[in-house]
Amino acid sequence: MSYFTEEPEHISLLRQTIRRFVETEIPRESARQWDREHRFPPELFRKLADLGVCGLTIDQEYGGHGRDLLAAVAVIEELARRGGAAVGPFIQCAFYGGINISENGSEQQKRELLPKLARGDLIFAYGLTEPDVGGDLASVKTTCRRSNDGTKLILNGSKRWCTGAEFADYIYCLVRTGPAEARYKNLSFVLVPKGTPGVSIHPIDHINIRYTLSSDVVFEDAEISPDMIVGGEAGWQTGWNMLAGEALDVEKLEITAYTFGVASAAVEDAWQYAEEREQFGKPISGHQAVRHALVEARTKLQACRHMLYHATWLANERKPCSVETSMAKLYVADTSVEIALICQQVMGAYGLSGEYDMERYVRDLLGMPIVGGSSNMQKNNIANRLGLRS
Repeated sequence: MSYFTEEPEHISLLRQTIRRFVETEIPRESARQWDREHRFPPELFRKLADLGVCGLTIDQEYGGHGRDLLAAVAVIEELARRGGAAVGPFIQCAFYGGINISENGSEQQKRELLPKLARGDLIFAYGLTEPDVGGDLASVKTTCRRSNDGTKLILNGSKRWCTGAEFADYIYCLVRTGPAEARYKNLSFVLVPKGTPGVSIHPIDHINIRYTLSSDVVFEDAEISPDMIVGGEAGWQTGWNMLAGEALDVEKLEITAYTFGVASAAVEDAWQYAEEREQFGKPISGHQAVRHALVEARTKLQACRHMLYHATWLANERKPCSVETSMAKLYVADTSVEIALICQQVMGAYGLSGEYDMERYVRDLLGMPIVGGSSNMQKNNIANRLGLRS
């Protein structure tokens, strides 16, 4: 049901290109510094975009390379090995932007935005959760109403954990467009352009995925054009279908690919450290306890790989995959925490030092069972999809 026996040649070649990019453009010390400073250099993403990878989620008709989720996920995996500096903006462009506009945008929005996204000229941020709304997105309170003359949309409310909102060109924002009691039937998505009057951004500190700050975004009578309704007028009041559709499956895959890439780097670093570090007259990789720990970590990693790429293959073929993507998100997120802690223990005190990457791997992975749909939410999704009686 997938290509587990042999990866397609074009993806293997793409991996090689991205690995060269990582080694050349993202030195380990630079990645550590950017993580400490909660930032990434914009010129780094420009160099990445110039490789053409932002077009991997966009059809050729709109300036992309054709939808190739397996290739796009491989790019995330390789970039994530060196932290969020390049992979974060790539996801915000190719996935937050490219996937959502490809799947949900109006024809006008596709013609206008997708070629720019394919070139890496636009970055999106998500405006989904709110201070009082986490996983229950049908309860969002941020409102969007039409002005009396119908020429404007007026937004009021606030969003939380909007990663990259301070530099994104658009916030892809879930809003309430009717009575709250209707829940699923009165939701819409709108695009909020950067610099919109009435929008204020308030940074939030956090310990993981630190290529930028996350933010609260507050809307106070912020006005946007009706052209910013995702899907055009046909998209008004259909936000839940957009949220719960194919784009959500792909959202689970991109954060899972990020998780897998970080876990892979942790295993590789611990493996190399164990072969180089000597104690009691031999490399610590010669001690059974360490050998067994590393084999356990690599075995768990291999299982994660199968889960991720099987679900990605299904999504790429547009086959039903909501169960498989939730299973992949659940298993890889939880298992990668186990992998990270095993690898940190192999490195001992050095695994806690800011002079090594292991402590960043652990910080990044500890958050993965929470972000992008928590593990408990994935369990609920799987149980519901499989028809488990409640």
